[in-house]
Amino acid sequence: MSILLTICFVIISIQILYLSLFLYAFSKKDNISPQKPKPVSVIVCAHDEEQNLKELLPILLEQNHPEFEIIIVEDRSNDGTYDYLLQATQDDSRLKMVRVVNKPEYINGKKFAITLGIRAARYDWLLFTDADCRPDSKNWITRMTERYNDQTQFVLGFSPYQKAEGLLNAFIRFESLLTGIQCLGMALLGRPYMGVGRNLAYTKSLFLQRKGFNNYIGVMGGDDDLFVNLHANKTNTQVCIGQDATVLSSPKKTWSDFMDQKLRHLFAGKRYKFSDKLILGLFIMSWILTWFLVVPMIFLTHPSLLILFSFLLRWGLLVWLFRNASNRLAGQFEVWKTPLLDFIFPFYYLVTGLRALVVKRIRWKS
Repeated sequence: MSILLTICFVIISIQILYLSLFLYAFSKKDNISPQKPKPVSVIVCAHDEEQNLKELLPILLEQNHPEFEIIIVEDRSNDGTYDYLLQATQDDSRLKMVRVVNKPEYINGKKFAITLGIRAARYDWLLFTDADCRPDSKNWITRMTERYNDQTQFVLGFSPYQKAEGLLNAFIRFESLLTGIQCLGMALLGRPYMGVGRNLAYTKSLFLQRKGFNNYIGVMGGDDDLFVNLHANKTNTQVCIGQDATVLSSPKKTWSDFMDQKLRHLFAGKRYKFSDKLILGLFIMSWILTWFLVVPMIFLTHPSLLILFSFLLRWGLLVWLFRNASNRLAGQFEVWKTPLLDFIFPFYYLVTGLRALVVKRIRWKS
């Protein structure tokens, strides 16, 4: 029993260490002075996105930024996307359409579309989002470009999901905020390992110099997180957070759609650097074992007060972290829901994680 209690204490201690580090990351003051906004090319890939583009493009065109262009990559749409863009590009010179007519068999569709958009970009700085996303401010482009300096090659932003009713939406926003805490927290600690393509910037020169997505050209996903994982470091990466820099995304409506979406993300994560997989895996595994080993020990045996106190401390740190990170990231999350969603998370991760381990191939849009 003493060995088992020691294991439980080690597991909780790992959780406390990680949560404390993330709390420290989001409590650090931003000492970087905003730079003069740079010209930027905003790139959006679109497959059957006519309605979303009708909502997104007016928001992008109203951005308070002195010099930008918007490139929409029309990827073999079956709806009215092409006709809408054809007219829209005639109405505003800042808007450009690039078409995917035929896709080579050896390359993933979205990576091919992004590559075409990047090659067509007029400016070196590239800013990415998705058609179903909405910047939460007219200053989004300006805030992201203010982080650029002579050393910067990546700017990582936050993209939470829109709020709606129901447990699924609460969990999606919880999981998204947790992903943001890990991704941006690690970057703030000098260890960037991924970015989210809904709100991400990097340079065209870096993309061309590193031969784009060649290292994983046929892999589903990874156009954002794997590119960052391969090339971002403490020196060339900046983090941009706050409401003005936030991009809201449309959440999935069913559990199955959400699980499929996360499966794509975890599938790409298998190709992270070993050190990043080790760091992330230790955090998630200790989280899972907290609920599957430590909690049963607390309720089914007579654990030491130290284990019980450590578990309560871990719970308090988690709620505190979600409160602070939500405020810094403008995630607008109801922290009182954290304990319940904390309990659900290990079950969700076991299901999606095991699927990601055995799945050999997944698909994006056809």
